[in-house]
Amino acid sequence: MRYLSLDLETSGSNPLRHQILELAAVIEDSRHPLPLAELPAFRRVVRHPEYAGTAGAIALNARLFQELAQKTPNPELCGPAELLPQLREFLLAHHFRPDKKDCVAVTMAGKNIAVFDLGFLQQLPGYGTLVRAEPAMLDPAAFYLNWRKDSRLPTMSICKARARFDDREVAHEALADALDVVRLLRPFYELPVYQQVNEAGPER
Repeated sequence: MRYLSLDLETSGSNPLRHQILELAAVIEDSRHPLPLAELPAFRRVVRHPEYAGTAGAIALNARLFQELAQKTPNPELCGPAELLPQLREFLLAHHFRPDKKDCVAVTMAGKNIAVFDLGFLQQLPGYGTLVRAEPAMLDPAAFYLNWRKDSRLPTMSICKARARFDDREVAHEALADALDVVRLLRPFYELPVYQQVNEAGPER
């Protein structure tokens, strides 16, 4: 299966008030996984006329504001109205096909993508007509949940620790975080969860 691992950095948590600062996505094919560095990748930093956000989110994304303030040409810079048209072109260039309504529908993956990122994507011009997410989305937290001990879905850093990654901190950089989601999902390609359950046999 092909899917798009997507991550956003934003100026806050409210999609009606705050803004996308960075969007990155990588295309993964679970049937033919490539080295991470060779995955088709898309990244954009998003320029707005003005920025509204929380102090914490702005401090966390200081590097993006430095990039946005640079005067040198930046091919990864765009405005919010350009973001989905450019993402659509990227998807079409990698053989995703539009549906009957000419919208590119794609299975998306990401940490908290359904409850966080999707809300911001839905505010962008062209969402639902140029690009849209398939209803079913992949969140690696479900694969790293301890059903007996956890009281909530694990964070990205807990997922990385349970996957025994050497680097367990969350980068809070969209492209790095999108790649981490692929890394977290890959162990389950060869032995899906339902096979693990069946092979474990009845619990005693």
